[in-house]
Amino acid sequence: MGNLETLKEWVTESDNIVFFGGAGVSTESGIPDFRSVDGLYNQEYDYPPETILSHSFYQRNTEEFYRFYKKKMICKEAKPNKAHLALAKLEAEGKLRAVITQNIDGLHQMAGSKEVLELHGSVHRNFCTRCGKGFDADYILSAKGIPLCDCGGTIKPDVVLYEEGLDYATMQKAVSYIAAAEVLIIGGTSLTVYPAAGLADYYRGKKLVLINKSATSMDRRANLVVTEPIGETLGMFL
Repeated sequence: MGNLETLKEWVTESDNIVFFGGAGVSTESGIPDFRSVDGLYNQEYDYPPETILSHSFYQRNTEEFYRFYKKKMICKEAKPNKAHLALAKLEAEGKLRAVITQNIDGLHQMAGSKEVLELHGSVHRNFCTRCGKGFDADYILSAKGIPLCDCGGTIKPDVVLYEEGLDYATMQKAVSYIAAAEVLIIGGTSLTVYPAAGLADYYRGKKLVLINKSATSMDRRANLVVTEPIGETLGMFL
C-alpha cells in the first residue's frame, strides 16, 4: 500500500486526529515564508526579518517594525487553500479534534475550522498597549506610520515576536490534544522553531504522519512520510 493510501485509511478509520502545521500550509495560498528572503527584501530593509520581528526591535524601532510588518506579514488577499478546507471538513465530520498552527494569518478560521490553537498569535488581533482596546488588521494597514489608539497608546499586534514567550494556556492545550491523539499529522513545517517544534515529542501514538516537501528532523520517528505538496495531499479528503 502506498503512503497516500495508508494516510487515507488512517484518516477514514479515526475520529481522533490532530493537525500541527507551519508556514508551508500557507505558502500555497500565496503567503511567502519570510525566512526565504528574496532580493527585493535585501534591497528594501537594513535588517534580517528575525531581527525586525523581535521584541527589542519593536520597542526600539517601532516605525521600521511596522513598515515591514504591514508589507510582509499581513496578506489580506490570501484565501484558504485545499489543505485548510480539507482540515475544516474533517473537523465538521467529527474526525479532526484540533488544528495547532504556527501561522498568524487566520486562514484556518476563514476555511471554517473552529478549534484552532494559534501558537504565535494572529495578525487579525491587535491591542492598545495602554488601554487594551482591540483593533483589526484593516486598522493597522490604514494607519499612517505607527498605529495609535484614540487614547494615544501604541497598538501592538497579538503576535508572538522573537524574544517573547508563547502563551502558556495555548501550549498546555496543544500538549493535551497531541498527547491524546490517535493520528497526528504534521504538515508544512521543518520543525526547527522551538518551543513549538517540541510539541511533537508529546505524541504517544503509532500513526505519526509528516507531510513536508523537504526532510525534517523527525522523519526517522514518523510512521509515514509524504513529500508531496500539502494542499494536494490533504485535498484528497475534499
